[in-house]
Amino acid sequence: MSEPDPSPIMQVGMGFFASKTLLSAVELELFTRLADQRMTGREIAAALDLNPRAIPDFPDALVALKFLERKGDGSDARYSNTSESAFFLDRNSPGYIGGILEMANARLYPFWADLTEALKTGKPQNETKHSGEPVFGTLYADPARLAQFLSAMTGISAGNFRKFAQEFDFSGFKTLCDVGGATGQLSCMVAEANPHMRCTSFDLPEVVPIATRKIQDAGLSDRVAAAGGDFFANPLPKADIITMGMILHDWNLEKKKVLIRKAYDALPSGGAFVVIEALIDDARRENTFGLTMSLNMLIEFGDAFDYSGSDFVGWCREAGFRNFEIMPLTGPSSAAVAWK
Repeated sequence: MSEPDPSPIMQVGMGFFASKTLLSAVELELFTRLADQRMTGREIAAALDLNPRAIPDFPDALVALKFLERKGDGSDARYSNTSESAFFLDRNSPGYIGGILEMANARLYPFWADLTEALKTGKPQNETKHSGEPVFGTLYADPARLAQFLSAMTGISAGNFRKFAQEFDFSGFKTLCDVGGATGQLSCMVAEANPHMRCTSFDLPEVVPIATRKIQDAGLSDRVAAAGGDFFANPLPKADIITMGMILHDWNLEKKKVLIRKAYDALPSGGAFVVIEALIDDARRENTFGLTMSLNMLIEFGDAFDYSGSDFVGWCREAGFRNFEIMPLTGPSSAAVAWK
């Protein structure tokens, strides 16, 4: 009888090796530098101001991790992006998702070092731990952090929002309000894919100027508007569809139910409430990203958590919704729909 293989344990246990290699490459904008030309290790070191000791280990590790390709061997070998890194990790690509990785590198990576403390105390391990200020208050008070946060949300949400905008049946609706709409990304994608729709991106007043610029840049100001308000302090704008993209998981159960009830109150009969999240599978066995994202909510907020489709259905049924649908999107994410 053969002995068990420890490789899976070691791969996960030492997974931060690979993670930080990728995060540093994004931070250094390596993939953007390689967008236009193949480079040797020496050229990479010069372009990124790296110590000679970083070469060839750093680019070769990225080759082994399948984030770079290499033509040739030795000092004359030339490195280039893979098709995936060219599309997703070049800052100038329309598919860039590096914003979430930049935030992971700058904020989440050091916070996750305190996961054990979070598991023992149930308390946040982010900026709140040291300042006592709510995390969103800290983020929104610092323009640089706010810009980084919005960039992160834009990148990680783009594929899911685009698929929802293209595949959800909007034919029976005229208006949509995206609650926590940030830069107006979802509203713009829905309006672009569905010319009859008028959309409102609703977020805190600090974000409205940013969203307004993005909407103008997209040429959609005639059908998309940005509105400011606090979704706990104010009623939600009335609309045929209320959406929340990666919003509901930021809160504890009590506040989740408040937001669900506010969505119900803002909708007409026949209206739809849609959340877009990395929904955990009902058996809680398969969606690793959703489960670890829920641990990230522990680190960020303490009592916040991700949830399953059946959790969502139960809370929405309690609020008065009657029909439900789970719509798979990209990767580990789904849209959960509740019909009034």
